[in-house]
Amino acid sequence: MNFKIVVAVLIFCTVTLSAWTQIEKESADSMYIEEMEGKSKVLHAEPLYIDLIRDLGARKGEKEWNVGMGLTDKLHFDTYEALVEYEWAPINRLGLEVELPFSFHSNTAGLNKDLVPNHQLNSIKTAAQWSFLVNQERSVSMALGYINEFEMNHFRGYTEKLVTGNVFNPFFVLAKRWGNNFHTLIYTGPQFQVHYGYKFWDRFYDVNTSLHYMIPGTKNFIGLETNKSFMKNDYHMVVRPQMRLSVSEHVLVGIVAGIPVSKKNERFSTFLRLIWEPKSH
Repeated sequence: MNFKIVVAVLIFCTVTLSAWTQIEKESADSMYIEEMEGKSKVLHAEPLYIDLIRDLGARKGEKEWNVGMGLTDKLHFDTYEALVEYEWAPINRLGLEVELPFSFHSNTAGLNKDLVPNHQLNSIKTAAQWSFLVNQERSVSMALGYINEFEMNHFRGYTEKLVTGNVFNPFFVLAKRWGNNFHTLIYTGPQFQVHYGYKFWDRFYDVNTSLHYMIPGTKNFIGLETNKSFMKNDYHMVVRPQMRLSVSEHVLVGIVAGIPVSKKNERFSTFLRLIWEPKSH
């Protein structure tokens, strides 16, 4: 057989196979999106470090358990964080959450022990999120929410004072999916922190943005989350590359790295989130 004909046939088969594979991927992706959006909501990739209270456009009966573990290098000591949270939707579009975040500290530089923070349950956190806009045609969702945190004393201080303050945090979420696979999200709002026994309030403004690429036909994604916090005469920003992997139909694992723009207070950090979504009835 003529060599040129063989090469032409091979090229044709390769191109055809590639095109067919791409069509299959797009078909699987479209089917997955149709399955998710058949519940009258838009499929969005949710950031893994500062996560949402519940999926945007949550449907009644949805629920989710999260267990998180992280490590942050605080220059002179290490901070280990852990959290347990439960999210659920009592009615369509309304998400509720209860979270217990803990922090433990390890002296790595031989500091005076009084300079290392005490172990503690950081706060008792409750939150609500209402998706007021779900536009499937434009693949856009918007939500308003509120987080309240009762700040707790460190474990050794419970006999003196149990609750030390309160954090008030209203927020706004805007999410947009571009095509089938690219997802963007903005999560922003002020924080007002009052310390019991003191007259002054601390004020912050957070802007969290994310960009994700979701693997066709799956819940898996890779992406970048950026957490920015503005305060009086100061600014803090951490860039968090991340990925989410589906272990089974109802279990996912999120892996996050943290890279601060300024290293005056902390260096590299890591965070792992285990997500369990019980079957909705």
